[in-house]
Amino acid sequence: MARVFKWEITALFFALCLPVLADDGEDREALRIEIEQLRESGRLSIGGIDVASGNLLADFYERRGFSPAWTGTGKIESLIEVIKATAKDGLDPTDYHLEKIEYVKGLLENGKQLAADERAALDIALTDSLIRLGYHQRFGKVDPYDLGPEWNFTRELGGKDPAKAIQEAIDAESLSDYLAAIFPRVELYRRLRSYLEEYRKVAAAGGWPRVPEGVTLKPGAVDERLPILARRLAVTGDLPAAAAAAPFSVYADALESAVRNFQERHGLDADGVVGPATLRALNVPVEDRVNQIRLNLERGRWILDNLEDDFVVVNIAAFRAYLYRDRKPVWSTRVVVGKTYHKTPVFRSTLKYIVFNPTWTVPYSIATKEMLPAIQQDTNYLSARNFDVKDRNGDIIDPASVDWSQVTRRNFGYTFVQRPGLSNALGEIKFIFPNQFSVYLHDTPSKSLFARAERTFSHGCIRVQQPFDFAEVLLQADGWTSEMIQAERATRKTRSVFLSEPLPVLLLYWTATIGEDGQIHFFDDVYERDQKILTALDSPYRVNIPEL
Repeated sequence: MARVFKWEITALFFALCLPVLADDGEDREALRIEIEQLRESGRLSIGGIDVASGNLLADFYERRGFSPAWTGTGKIESLIEVIKATAKDGLDPTDYHLEKIEYVKGLLENGKQLAADERAALDIALTDSLIRLGYHQRFGKVDPYDLGPEWNFTRELGGKDPAKAIQEAIDAESLSDYLAAIFPRVELYRRLRSYLEEYRKVAAAGGWPRVPEGVTLKPGAVDERLPILARRLAVTGDLPAAAAAAPFSVYADALESAVRNFQERHGLDADGVVGPATLRALNVPVEDRVNQIRLNLERGRWILDNLEDDFVVVNIAAFRAYLYRDRKPVWSTRVVVGKTYHKTPVFRSTLKYIVFNPTWTVPYSIATKEMLPAIQQDTNYLSARNFDVKDRNGDIIDPASVDWSQVTRRNFGYTFVQRPGLSNALGEIKFIFPNQFSVYLHDTPSKSLFARAERTFSHGCIRVQQPFDFAEVLLQADGWTSEMIQAERATRKTRSVFLSEPLPVLLLYWTATIGEDGQIHFFDDVYERDQKILTALDSPYRVNIPEL
């Protein structure tokens, strides 16, 4: 049963001149009672705090023989320090009992004593705070498994015993240094965190000016909004501050260059023209950008501590693919991803082999929903596009032998296979990483789509703008040269080539990240996935940390 925790009385025990808890039989017995209640009921509530760490917290105290963990005031100071620092990661310090701990600490400087059960409750609250904080830093506050069934990234501690890690953290000379050592942040995360601080400063200073609506601004234009545009671009560093102070009566080179940089950073056509899309991006409130950074830091906590040195990553929201070696990008290209109603899923797999001159076996949904109506309108549709037709037995038949007017989705019994060639929907090469979604990277004959800023045109697979360059950087470790790849391409024969060292493939969805230019880049939330994460990130903390 939940008990009311006397915070006002408990606070008196935080006297800086006294240890927080003793280590005697009375305190051990009080802790044992609380932990047994937690074991038996699965829940524990003290002073309005729902203990979230469940069996992990119980295991921790059982290993200690129920002795108090927080026996020095310096440890409390260190805990408060790291709790406050969570704000820099876009987290909420109140999730870790900050207000109550600080209130209690302030009252307890008078050095008054507490009853054993009150001391036990306080010790548990402090340990729960540390476990919550550590869990969020390692795995994130939001559970990605709640956001989509396709999520399959691992959530592990790298073989570390959680209860032992808690003890090491409490015993550490500096809790902040200990956490920094066990949660080493990659450069991407650190840069995002620094931009979060920068954009919060902009928000605190009043944000950036809103550029009024009006006609499209093109280089050479004369417009009274140009000084406002210059000030807006200066706030985010797209235009040097000194240049922004100059009078702008004509849309000239310096301002155009700043607009192009802004457009590049926001996934827009970098044409220097301030049209509706660019104006909308300019006028997104800074508070929205702060939240966009926060929720992408959360995405980072889900996966960045489990990265290998070499991997392929596709940022679906940015429409780009990257190859990383030694955790540094060595190659990238534009990609086309799934339409908003054929969303490319977020998951992890392993790139195992490359297929030169692939065939394409048409999925049932595409064959029946899209191709069948076209075939019924044009009897030469299949032959003109180099498709073989197979019956239910897998035998190739003449498409002219089928009365397509009588074929429906209900009685459809055929398989369409497109032969290798320049017109093949997969182009001349594909990259296979086995998965339940039948998603892969591939070439395409539709090259013009790569020129678009927003590239959501596929049925879920990922089309690569420079697929043979990609093949070259993947296969060079196996002795393949550009000439060998082009020779294989020219055979027009299907061949699979396995990588001697398969590579992890990460299909991710990040709407704020750090570009290859070192600047922060923002992308439209084309699949409308951000708000759900932000809502969960800003919601009250949920009880029950999953078992690791």
